Amino acid sequence: MRRFLLSGTGWPYLLVPFIPAAIALELGHASAGLIFFTAAAGVVPTAALMGRATEELAARSGPGIGGFLNVTFGNAPELIIAFFALREGLQEVVKASLIGSILGNILLVMGLAMLVGGWNRERQTFNQTAATAQSAMLLLAAVAMFMPAVFQLVHGDGLPGIGDERVDFGSDVESLSIAVAVILLLSYAGGLLFSLRTHRDLFNPEAQVEEGHAGTWSVRKAVLALAGAGLAVGLMSEILVGSIAEASDSVGLSEFFVGLIVVAIVGNAAEHWVAVLVAAKDKMDLAVNISIGSSAQIALFAAPVLVLLSFFVGPSPMALVFNGLEIAAVMLAIIIAVHVTNEGESTWFEGLQLLSVYAVLALTVYFA
Repeated sequence: MRRFLLSGTGWPYLLVPFIPAAIALELGHASAGLIFFTAAAGVVPTAALMGRATEELAARSGPGIGGFLNVTFGNAPELIIAFFALREGLQEVVKASLIGSILGNILLVMGLAMLVGGWNRERQTFNQTAATAQSAMLLLAAVAMFMPAVFQLVHGDGLPGIGDERVDFGSDVESLSIAVAVILLLSYAGGLLFSLRTHRDLFNPEAQVEEGHAGTWSVRKAVLALAGAGLAVGLMSEILVGSIAEASDSVGLSEFFVGLIVVAIVGNAAEHWVAVLVAAKDKMDLAVNISIGSSAQIALFAAPVLVLLSFFVGPSPMALVFNGLEIAAVMLAIIIAVHVTNEGESTWFEGLQLLSVYAVLALTVYFA
């Protein structure tokens, strides 16, 4: 057990004590800042367990269904966190976390993977065709996501401000957001068909499960672990979201920064680490697939699902309108991703450049 906990994939479970600690602090009405950071740490092991259970189910269900399970539950912790934020009416925090996930996957995760994986190697290679296809899919998804904002500007109305929690954009923009969300979900379904069936060999889903973790759990154990992890993520997310507003004031950080940087990193910490770990083992195909694929899933699946859910959850519908900083950051990040993946190879210096861009964006958000 000790060897597993200190291994590359076992370290998130060292944070399990933060789960009861967060519950105790919440019940004891401790300071919001302490509750927030304790709950954030508690999300990491629950997300890791959810990812492990998904991998075990995927290993036992064949490449087609297994690939579907991986892409469906890959961003489940983020969706759960966003759901509770949506219920609290923190719509701009939800949108910031979506944008932060895309930026984090493209710049932070892929940057770290390229830096760590390429440090002692002249260069690393990956499947150029698969990476380019995913980058193009992400670019097209981003264009669709940002059209409601363009519509808003064309009609002479402003974009949401950095400090806003919720903005009413009117029925026209809300209707446009619904239509765009449906189109994105249809495109997501087409992407699943493309990557899991018609061009399955290109994306090589058999390689998605780490060596040593394939099929070691029974289906019953994996399902129970997945259900338990989902409940734990939900509990930690509710505590986390409930303390965001007060915690951001007490520690001097804006809700925008918390949503775009902190929440986005916490929700994907375990998955991010896996990408860096496999890159260090010279498995850049898997590392690039995790970073670009997760970003595409956020844009094509998580964002439209949350838009549709907002009509049933929370005080008002959430329009798919992002602020200017979010739009600029994502479009620049995607252009960089298209350029980096176009060659089918990477070096540690490219990773350093991606991390530098992420640092600049994080600083900009902090001062915004």
